[in-house]
Amino acid sequence: MTMPHVSLHQEVADWVRDQIFEGQLTPGTFIDERDFCLRYAISRTPLREALKVLCAEGLVEHEPRVGCRVRVITRKDFDDIFPMVALLEGRSAFEAARFIGPADLEALAIWQTRIEEAFLAHDIPAYYRANLAIHEAIIGLAHNPWLAQTISDLRKILRLSRLQQLHAPGRLAQSVEEHRQIFECLGRSDAWAAQDAMRNHIHHQHEALMQLSSLTPRTVTV
Repeated sequence: MTMPHVSLHQEVADWVRDQIFEGQLTPGTFIDERDFCLRYAISRTPLREALKVLCAEGLVEHEPRVGCRVRVITRKDFDDIFPMVALLEGRSAFEAARFIGPADLEALAIWQTRIEEAFLAHDIPAYYRANLAIHEAIIGLAHNPWLAQTISDLRKILRLSRLQQLHAPGRLAQSVEEHRQIFECLGRSDAWAAQDAMRNHIHHQHEALMQLSSLTPRTVTV
């Protein structure tokens, strides 16, 4: 499992982060340091260093004399973060439309096809994966590492809700249509339209999440 040039605590941070994103460690769950160390045959030092990294990312919270638990994301967190992501991803779509070439469009078309297939099959996990991949591809096409890093940091927090918003009534059909609009705007290199389409897409994600019956006034369950 060891990767070259990657410290042990970075590997451990990756393992814990993956468990959080995959839903194996749900919001509010305390991380049992003893159990984790036994399972992965590591000492507590790299685990605690890894938890510091995840605390800095906002994925876990440390409670004095208790330990670390997976962050519970609140309604206010969503209200604060989604508008920022909409602005930033809108800008990434704007820049992507300016730089996109035929080969880039072909690569995006593959993911767009996977989105369409997942929609027709009503396969929400597959749709979520394809959706995430096409967003990352568009961000990459903006050729702005500062923009990419900022979006990545914010999206780590939003991923605590995982694919929940796709379960809102009518959201899957709405989402696939929004992706068609984004793809069309990118295809004709219309930067302003691509920006607007992406911003609307993110805003609708936020609205769908707020509509879910599982959403309480304070927290979101995964």
